[in-house]
Amino acid sequence: MPTDPVASEPPGSPPPPSPAAVQASREVRAVISRLRRRILGASEAEDLTLGQSTALARLARETETPATAAGVTTSVLAAAEGVRHQSMTATVAALAARGLVVRTPDPEDGRRLLITLTPEGRRRVHEGRQARTEWLAARLQDECTEEELRAVIAAMSVLERLTHD
Repeated sequence: MPTDPVASEPPGSPPPPSPAAVQASREVRAVISRLRRRILGASEAEDLTLGQSTALARLARETETPATAAGVTTSVLAAAEGVRHQSMTATVAALAARGLVVRTPDPEDGRRLLITLTPEGRRRVHEGRQARTEWLAARLQDECTEEELRAVIAAMSVLERLTHD
């Protein structure tokens, strides 16, 4: 005799997601993944890999505040990007070789290196952001009605709410 999956849940545990929630989850993840690749491709510099481009953009975000303006460590970047320290070390080395970042000793701990963008690195990040914004705005303008644009804006507020704990 089959058991009721809800009845077998421990008391006090949340109910399983509804079929609509599962479908929405799959569709949102798939669309965001494809959209992310397309947006990044709109600004990808031919001399940088996708990993290098995203690390450069992450470094720009991580060093925007006064507390981190002096730079961040490779470990911080690796954790933020969800990659191994060794992988980020190789990525940072490639960016440094292209003159996009510099590594300087941490004044508080000389064993660590702090990574910051060079002026050329900042320029590349700015141009990349501009290209991505222009690409997506043009696609939205070309493909969507005003009503659809309002629906996208409303959906983004729902998705944004999901990012807050």
